[in-house]
Amino acid sequence: MDIAKEVEQIARDARQASFVLSRLDTTVKNELLLAMAEALELQTPHLIAENAKDLEAGKQKDLSAAMLDRLMLDEKRITGIADALREVAALPDPVGEVTKMWKRPNGLMVGKMRIPLGVIGIIYEARPNVTADAAALCLKAGNAVILRGGKEAINSNRAIAAVLRNAMTAKGVPAAALALIPFTDRQGVLEMLKQEEMIDLIIPRGGEGLIRFVTENSRIPVIKHYKGVCHIFVDENADFDMAERIIINAKTQRPGVCNALETILVHQSAAAAFIPRIASTLNALQVELRGDERFCSHAPQAKPANEEDWYAEYLELILACRVVDNLDQAIDHINRYGSLHTESIITNDYSRAQRFIREVNSSCVLVNASTRFADGNQLGLGAEIGISTTKLHSFGPMGLEDLTTTKFIVYGDGQIRD
Repeated sequence: MDIAKEVEQIARDARQASFVLSRLDTTVKNELLLAMAEALELQTPHLIAENAKDLEAGKQKDLSAAMLDRLMLDEKRITGIADALREVAALPDPVGEVTKMWKRPNGLMVGKMRIPLGVIGIIYEARPNVTADAAALCLKAGNAVILRGGKEAINSNRAIAAVLRNAMTAKGVPAAALALIPFTDRQGVLEMLKQEEMIDLIIPRGGEGLIRFVTENSRIPVIKHYKGVCHIFVDENADFDMAERIIINAKTQRPGVCNALETILVHQSAAAAFIPRIASTLNALQVELRGDERFCSHAPQAKPANEEDWYAEYLELILACRVVDNLDQAIDHINRYGSLHTESIITNDYSRAQRFIREVNSSCVLVNASTRFADGNQLGLGAEIGISTTKLHSFGPMGLEDLTTTKFIVYGDGQIRD
């Protein structure tokens, strides 16, 4: 069987399995997720051994330290993956929920009920945890899932998927509801993106190049975010100790992730007092600063920024820095240069915080908190399926509800239309 036919068959099998998934009782789904979590932990030595093959291949290919970190599995991370499945099992099941109900003048009762999307395709790079996270969220929401991981994690992904599929079979759930595209070349992705009659939604997770490739070639609707250019605005009346803690966390905890800080904006009234201390602290943490003229006047260790720096998602220890005249200029900067991902304001002024929340267009807006909280797990959604910076049909970190849609339900007692 050639690649095109095999991918088409995988998609057809997933479509058939999705009908079974959509009818599963919540208790059955939860028991399945708990069994999958236990199976992963029992297979920890095997998963680490398979992951070691990917890590060795990655080192031979000179993958970056950030990429190798995303790829690596150890006992702690596998326990974390299993715990994420348990968290999803503990979440309320959105399927079948009636979100609203109203009565028409003719007596009809009209409502909206949550239903699964059907079949979801996930295309991702070197994050083997996505294999389990995506499976858990899709299955709990009643969807079949087709996974296509990157070649960097092929052994890890195959091993995780096999463990999960065995757990499904043992519970009487069709293994086809969790499919893994076995091909690592791009033809497998291209054939997957043609299956518009079988796959309802595509979610790519990875770098901007991957996401643009998927978007440009897909016949299926795509949930996407190209990059995370995240900002923190330090207002004139900010608590500087708080601002410093938040900036350090947002920039340096994990600089290679999409919710890491990339630009700070400092109110001109706070510049003289705040910039020297934050610049000194970040310099000691090996963060390269690239500032506008006013920022550099208070931080001689900073390099001059250019226009490209305001658009940059560095994903490393580099930070763009600018002094702004006021809140209006900060909001204008974010709305012009941002990527609709995550922004935060550090302020003690309630009215300014409310303006920032209302007027910044991004999918996650915080007050006095690190941008690193823009994460489904941190926001209480359980393991997230991804982050969307498109407004249809979801915006921001995506959890269970975002993997459903709604249909109209109507109760009558004999009404006919005039």
